[in-house]
Amino acid sequence: MVNLKVALGKAIKRLRTERGLSQEGLALAANINRTYATDLENGKRNVSLEILERVAHALEIDTGILLTAAETERRNTARNPGKTKH
Repeated sequence: MVNLKVALGKAIKRLRTERGLSQEGLALAANINRTYATDLENGKRNVSLEILERVAHALEIDTGILLTAAETERRNTARNPGKTKH
């Protein structure tokens, strides 16, 4: 099964791009460093609940929706393992 950090990163990136936000725009809205936002999207960071909440708020969704999106990414990648980049 796909690592949850990677699945969360994919979900954040998908939701960010659907909203027309750049990584810098997301970082500014969530009050995090742009490099940190990049690392989140690449599944390289363990995210705290506080940061998770800020990212969800920046994406204008509930934190639970963000977690659900991550779990959906995880399941979809498990069904189609050849389509993952990580």
